Amino acid sequence: MSLVLVFVIVFVIIALAFDYINGFHDAANSIATVVSTRVLTPGKAVMWAAFFNFIAFAIFGTHVAKTIGGDLINIQAIDESFEFRRIWVLLCGVIGAIIWNLITWYYGLPSSSSHALVGGYAGAALAAHGGEFSNLFIAHGWIKTLIFIVVSPLAGMLLGFLFMVGLLWIVYRSSPDKVDRVFRKLQLLSAALFSIGHGGNDAQKTMGIIAAALVASGIDTNAAKSLPFWVVLVCYIAIALGTLSGGWRIIHTMGSRITKLKPIGGFAAETAGACTMFMATFGGIPVSTTHTINGAIIGVGATRRLSAVRWGVAGTVVWAWILTIPLSALIAALSFGLVTMGYAVFGK
Repeated sequence: MSLVLVFVIVFVIIALAFDYINGFHDAANSIATVVSTRVLTPGKAVMWAAFFNFIAFAIFGTHVAKTIGGDLINIQAIDESFEFRRIWVLLCGVIGAIIWNLITWYYGLPSSSSHALVGGYAGAALAAHGGEFSNLFIAHGWIKTLIFIVVSPLAGMLLGFLFMVGLLWIVYRSSPDKVDRVFRKLQLLSAALFSIGHGGNDAQKTMGIIAAALVASGIDTNAAKSLPFWVVLVCYIAIALGTLSGGWRIIHTMGSRITKLKPIGGFAAETAGACTMFMATFGGIPVSTTHTINGAIIGVGATRRLSAVRWGVAGTVVWAWILTIPLSALIAALSFGLVTMGYAVFGK
């Protein structure tokens, strides 16, 4: 077995570890509302979400993976002044995302795993390219990614508000008990749809970074355009297993601290989030499931009154969103700096 193949295998294992952490970090995205409305117990909810995370591989293509793997960073622009330098860039990008995910998980902040990966990749690549932006960043990939940092939570918020208003108009003559009974069942459907959207978008991000490694190593120079099926399968398995582990600290923040939800509100929020995720995933746009579902929850809460949303908690979450890309980029850049120093000392 060649050394480059061993190195790529190690990279794939670490990338799958990120995918797994993404699953348990973002489990709250799929199940916070269904748990907070007591439709499912936390244990049953994570099993429900994990199953639909996994089957998303049969529904979506690989558009998001292709954006991550080939439309953000021109990996060929990074010179290989030492062996495996391009793969080290990818590895340090993943490490930056993992560290930031663990920090935000520890403090119960629902930050974006997607933007942590994007930020980590950019930070490591920029460090390797000597801080030069020229010929490194691919404009059209970054434009749609950065635009949807703003668009996805706003779309979730608007759809959540509109769905909730429409549902309240439909059921206004029904008794509260009957409404709860009906939407407790319907929320199983909406949670499944959002879990499919979560798996479909987020698993593809790891697929994209693995594809970039296969291209950078020369093992499969066409991987960014045509992903091997084994990459697709292992990434969906990893994110489903992560979701199965659950991210209870973040579930508490999203499920009860931002606003209180009833089953009808949970259904509206999850359906709004699912619609946004499906549109973005089919469009090849790597969006944050965290941003999307938080926006939808806030939109649903605002239909009662603006004071129903705990804006202090929501503000803390927003700060975590703002800091995710720059701080994960910084961590990844520092990681690459340590690798370069280590090579200078021990590699020659």
